[in-house]
Amino acid sequence: MSSKKKEDKNPKGVIAEEPEHERPKGVQFSISVDEGDSQDSELGKLKGNTSSSSLASTTSSSSGDGDIQLRQNNTIPLRSMSGTHMTAMNDRRRASVKDFLVATPEEFVKRFGGNKVINKVLIANNGIAAVKCMRSVRRWAYEMFKNERAIRFVVMVTPEDLKNNAEYIKMADHYVPVPGGTNNNNYANVELIQDIAKRTQSQAVWAGWGHASENPKLPELLHKHGITFIGPTESAMWALGDKIASSIVAQSAGVPTLPWSGSGLTVSWSDEGLSSGQLVTVPEDIYKKGCVFTEEEALFSAKKIGFPVMIKASEGGGGKGIRKVVSPDNFATLFRQVQSEVPGSPIFVMKLATHARHLEVQILADQYGNAISLFGRDCSIQRRHQKIIEEAPATIAPPEVFERMEKCAVTLAKMVGYVSAGTVEYLYNDEDQTFSFLELNPRLQVEHPCTEMVADVNLPAAQLQVAMGIPLHVIKNIRLLYGEDPWATTPIDFDNPPCKPQPRGHVIAARITSENPDEEFKPSSGTVQELNFRSNKNVWGYFSVAASGGLHEYADSQFGHCFSWGEDREDARENMVVALKELSIRGDFRTTVEYLTKLLETENFQQNCIDTGWLDKLIAEKVHTETPDTMLAVVCGALHVADHTIQTNFQHFQSALQRGQIQASCSLTSSVDVELIHGGIKYVLQVTKTGPSSYFVAMNDSYVDVESHRLSDGGLLLSIDGASHTTYMREEVGSYRIIIGNRTCVFEKENDPSVLRSPSAGKLVAYLVEDGGHTFAGDVYAEIEVMKMVMELRVTESGCVHYVKRPGAVLDAGSIVCKLQLDDPSRVQQAQLFHGKLPAVTHNTVTSMHGDKLHQVFQSARASLENILAGYAIPDDKVFKKRLGDVLNTLLTCIRDPSMPLLELQELISMISGRLPPQVERTIRKHMQVYASNITSILCQFPSQQIATVIDSYAATLTKRSDRDVFFMTTQGIVQLVQRYRSGVRGHMRMVVQDLLKQYLKVESQFQHGHYDKCVAQLREKHKDDMATVMATIFSHSQVQKKNLLVIMLI
Repeated sequence: MSSKKKEDKNPKGVIAEEPEHERPKGVQFSISVDEGDSQDSELGKLKGNTSSSSLASTTSSSSGDGDIQLRQNNTIPLRSMSGTHMTAMNDRRRASVKDFLVATPEEFVKRFGGNKVINKVLIANNGIAAVKCMRSVRRWAYEMFKNERAIRFVVMVTPEDLKNNAEYIKMADHYVPVPGGTNNNNYANVELIQDIAKRTQSQAVWAGWGHASENPKLPELLHKHGITFIGPTESAMWALGDKIASSIVAQSAGVPTLPWSGSGLTVSWSDEGLSSGQLVTVPEDIYKKGCVFTEEEALFSAKKIGFPVMIKASEGGGGKGIRKVVSPDNFATLFRQVQSEVPGSPIFVMKLATHARHLEVQILADQYGNAISLFGRDCSIQRRHQKIIEEAPATIAPPEVFERMEKCAVTLAKMVGYVSAGTVEYLYNDEDQTFSFLELNPRLQVEHPCTEMVADVNLPAAQLQVAMGIPLHVIKNIRLLYGEDPWATTPIDFDNPPCKPQPRGHVIAARITSENPDEEFKPSSGTVQELNFRSNKNVWGYFSVAASGGLHEYADSQFGHCFSWGEDREDARENMVVALKELSIRGDFRTTVEYLTKLLETENFQQNCIDTGWLDKLIAEKVHTETPDTMLAVVCGALHVADHTIQTNFQHFQSALQRGQIQASCSLTSSVDVELIHGGIKYVLQVTKTGPSSYFVAMNDSYVDVESHRLSDGGLLLSIDGASHTTYMREEVGSYRIIIGNRTCVFEKENDPSVLRSPSAGKLVAYLVEDGGHTFAGDVYAEIEVMKMVMELRVTESGCVHYVKRPGAVLDAGSIVCKLQLDDPSRVQQAQLFHGKLPAVTHNTVTSMHGDKLHQVFQSARASLENILAGYAIPDDKVFKKRLGDVLNTLLTCIRDPSMPLLELQELISMISGRLPPQVERTIRKHMQVYASNITSILCQFPSQQIATVIDSYAATLTKRSDRDVFFMTTQGIVQLVQRYRSGVRGHMRMVVQDLLKQYLKVESQFQHGHYDKCVAQLREKHKDDMATVMATIFSHSQVQKKNLLVIMLI
């Protein structure tokens, strides 16, 4: 049930923080390499891999890495399954020292037997592909030439990539602007690529994956103009890169294939012919016999093969141009979808393999007929026929079976004269241990770092060296893989090597995409506000976006790739789970991070009991990611909506004041009614701002107080019932997305089912219903293309569809596509109102945040009253009166307690202790002790005057003014306290009440000069440059009735 994944074309590339892989050479690992190692890792290389005879991929216990270092361990010896081979190999590596200097690519080609000097490369790609190429080649260039810029890179830049701050543009040596839009205008435009290579005098072109990487016309055109293509020749690419031709070649070589529309087609060849240079080609007449050209031909082949089948476009990939068909009923529709996704591509029909594993073999070949395999990968976890999790090596197949798969892969490469890196994909049946050829990808794949980690081969650098005409047996990484002297040039018998290579450890890779797992992996574009990936010695990742960057509508949905290494599969899995749980991505779109974590923690994955249909089955069963507690999400969502609404209202009011407009004070409301729908249940809450950083949430006569702080990145830091939560909200078309920690909860808005909107930005491909035609609930009415994927749009109710947009129209998220005339509006299902209550609070939010000591409780109560006088009042009169009475009683109880000044003074002294002169502190503490011992006496007074005398007396002894200034600054808090209590506790109580009344009068006295508009005009004139003060005064006055109640109770 698998198919080829056409590699992702990310718009930008950003490498996340990685381990310190450029540690000085003096800091070595237990298993070390010399300074000329071509990999980022400084670990010893366990030799592994194959040749024509290939090898079975087995797991080793040592550390590994590909382009980026994975493990740094300076002291702990690494174990290996290679035994004495490992020891002997490292003895050779230590004994081998690079005793020569190669300063330029010209000298390198001459010394190592190449035939083409390449010092400038055009990268016909963008995103993570471009970034990975530059990083890998520059690492190799520094090791070889001690100059990472010995190979210069030219990149193509679209306006969209430039706008989205693509990292690869900043990394390049030179950029060339190209037209924007779909990749036919830029990265897949063969003539444009050739023209740019010629203009910039690039000797070679690297296409990476996706775009034009599998188009035989690209190497053909480049070769005509004397430009090297870093990849296979056009003949080899056509023979093996085309799905139909490669299947015919595989059948000719005796490699098992699944039943398909070209079953039995073969071409003649022989080993003798290959030895004499006669390469295998597929004649056009035989090729056409494997194709289906009409719906009728395709259906006939499908019935002959037997359902279920796959309809596949030969030039498709990455989930495009492929459809599963289980019956003839909708065969015609799915056939047309394949045609529209990959226009002009030949199409064939293949049997759907159920319960199969997707295994693949990495091959590398040079220009001299040598081909080897570099172990294998397991890419069985797929959705929509796209890989989402990859592993290396492929441990599910027994060694002897996988060795046969590798031998077949090498044979196919030799049959067509394949050059450079490529991947042969198989479907493997674990029950009977059989395999079938699927296709060959004539390029580097996005998951190639998995192979780099277990084989320790820098694949982009190897591709470049092969393009320079360097034989495989001279490439340093390959020699080390086979246990040979890295700098020698002696031939290697790849068919029967003396040291059979073995992979090192196990690697798991996870693709990070901008898709919503809860909506069948719907892709979407947008900006990224935060991307924080914490790499460590065993985990690294790279991304095509960074904070303030984004994904445009022409990009691929994959924008990141994370890799974890471990001693074994379980070790690698645990490392990946921890890394994904620490990965923080916040932006306009959902990602697959939470879902990937859930997949890696399933029992099926841990037991390795998966197949290509496993993930699609989970999706069909509506298996979702873990969500936060529903009621916690409801409160957080309500706070986000209310805070945003209140903040917006205040901003609009202030802007109007600045323009000279006077609006009614009722628009400055601090209370918002919020409706949230989740799982068919409607939650109705009232959220009231009760202070600059506090909220009161009410629902169904239940209440909760929340402390809230707006973060600089747009999030809210909330304290609810003794626990804190960092939460973010993203408003989408028809929903609110609430993120709490690393978990997501989506709340729906009230929607009109008669208005059909586009869920994402994209292009309207086609309608599947006539204008005015009737549809039933759940039917597909249109298809849109979103980030190179075709999505189906369905109606939720029965009715007649009426077009608003025409096919080909560009859609924004939320654009109205159609109107639906409902058959029966009364049958529209409404969300059920929630009648429950908010969870009971077990912790007092105020005391848990501000303390429960007497003076701390007093300060909180006083702040609450000041907030009411500032205009922050609860709308419900009954609740307001009760809470006001409670706060006033608390305030008066605290203020009458004679121990309160003592507690305040103790807190002040604890803050300045160490800066306060010892003799002063001792004297003040003595007065405090006397007061504490007599505190129950009616005649006892707080020693304000005595403490003030102590401070003044000591200050008089200081001769330097600077010393006095420092002393007074240190004791300023104590001086203010003794002034407040100079008339005792009752005097302090009068002062507090007077201050509250003054705050009331300060505002209300300004509204006694006439009607509201006149008073506001006078305020504007008085505070011309401070409209925030004017707005705060109006806001306070808007709650004058509540404030009057407070004043009456105070008096």
